[in-house]
Amino acid sequence: METNKSENCKRKLNFAGVAIMAGLIVLGIFIAKGLGSIARQDEYITVKGLAERQVMANKVVWPLPYKCVSNNIQELYNEIERNNSIVLDFLKDGGIENSEIIVSAPKVTDRLAQSYIPDNIKFRYQAEAVITVTSSKVEKVIELMKQQMELMKQGVIISEEYNYQTEFEYTALNEIKPAMVEEATRNARAVAQKFAEDSESELGGIKQATQGQFTISSDETTPQIKNIRVVTTVKYSFK
Repeated sequence: METNKSENCKRKLNFAGVAIMAGLIVLGIFIAKGLGSIARQDEYITVKGLAERQVMANKVVWPLPYKCVSNNIQELYNEIERNNSIVLDFLKDGGIENSEIIVSAPKVTDRLAQSYIPDNIKFRYQAEAVITVTSSKVEKVIELMKQQMELMKQGVIISEEYNYQTEFEYTALNEIKPAMVEEATRNARAVAQKFAEDSESELGGIKQATQGQFTISSDETTPQIKNIRVVTTVKYSFK
């Protein structure tokens, strides 16, 4: 009886050992498959795609500052009114409408009322005035800027002031954003496809995409021409 019991125990132990071994083998297969899947998930490439456009500004802010001096305050204001009338006529004759023109109040300085009075003052009062054009007629304004000599001929000298710089803007960025992002993404895929071919791999789908910031720049010589640029970052998987 004891011999039979011993043989039965041995058989049970052998069976249990075989079962454990089989389980470990199966587990190893699943782990290997899982690791292989993880490895394949980590096979990707990150590339950048560029899109650029050159557009004409669709808005211009053109300040026309000038100065007047006099020893008589009433004569000074009369001079300001005369100059404003000349500038306004010049602008309107050039096709600029009243709604596009702002006439700012002049800034008048009494030089003799200042704490420091230079010895070479010839005129007591100085006025700084500015008329500003804000318009979507960019090309028309550029043409008028070239004709500023006409104002000089009539006695109005437009000052070159750092605080009054002409600004050209492009305000329709949202209208071209989708097409530019599409182009940048297409260019990124072309780069990724070439990399896949060189590495003898097959390019998969997009795992992650990031739209870069749009930048608008221009050259000092042609500030009305705007260069728009965007770079997208795209992560593609490999099959």
